[in-house]
Amino acid sequence: MKRVYINPEDTFDKGFISVSGGHKLYYERFGNPNGKPVLFLHGGPGGGFGDKDKRFFDPKIWQVIFFDQRGAGRSTPFASIQNNTTDNLIEDINILLNKWSIKKVLLFGGSWGSTLALTFAITHPEKVSGMILRGIFLSTKKDIDHLLHGGIKNFFPEVWDRFIKLVPRNERKNVAKYYLSQMQSPDENIREKYTFEWSYYEASIMKIKTSHKRVLKDMENFSYKSLSILEAHYIANYCFLPENKLIKNLVKIKHIPTAIVHGRYDFVCRPSTAFFLHKKLKMSRLHLVPAGHSSSENEIEKKLLIELKKFSKTN
Repeated sequence: MKRVYINPEDTFDKGFISVSGGHKLYYERFGNPNGKPVLFLHGGPGGGFGDKDKRFFDPKIWQVIFFDQRGAGRSTPFASIQNNTTDNLIEDINILLNKWSIKKVLLFGGSWGSTLALTFAITHPEKVSGMILRGIFLSTKKDIDHLLHGGIKNFFPEVWDRFIKLVPRNERKNVAKYYLSQMQSPDENIREKYTFEWSYYEASIMKIKTSHKRVLKDMENFSYKSLSILEAHYIANYCFLPENKLIKNLVKIKHIPTAIVHGRYDFVCRPSTAFFLHKKLKMSRLHLVPAGHSSSENEIEKKLLIELKKFSKTN
């Protein structure tokens, strides 16, 4: 499968939309105004979207809605954690769909975007025609413990050591909460240090092949200043989802066609979580591919493109 290359003229609409709590969301619509509707849900929380995310979508077929979630990317106020919860984001998605009278949409989300996609689908199954999900994160205690409470140290001991040594031992029961408190310090140097180190940690475990130089380069491609504080805010609050809420409600979306693409060597989100989800969703297809977590890795890109082509014919 060849990647779709991006023509700036294929973005046919962009702007801001006001939502609750004083937030304004930046959005773009890409592709065919009369095409099959897709909602792109970026990761993080706080990662935002970029032009590179358009590369998956054939502009002749799809009408793709991209938006920066609250506090992320070009949305305002930047990096704000006020009035910023999962329920707020579900409300925002409804506002966006209603704005363009979209009754059913294909959800395309990776990492946190997969969590948000599943949450929206469970809340509004009647509005979802299908899902393409990458790097599954169900926001369970096991998922969070793997990422922030020691699961990484067996694979990236030096990366883990750099990250955890900034947390006093008596604060390690909720690492995200401590990092979040430091990101809100009145001391600018402390804020910057913890904001940088949070994203450096995650960027260091995203891909199979990486290096210090590559991590710094990758961090130029997203706004780590919004990603770090918003991720810490959400994870410190268990993504504002009761434990096992998604798992307990999967029966509501068992009829929705779903493609799951997950790196076999994904250290951010566990492959076992993707397998579990696949077993619960009878209408799902699972692809465990030789890759890490990033959507830019070749095997993940290939499968996402293949799945989009399948959905273009049936969705």
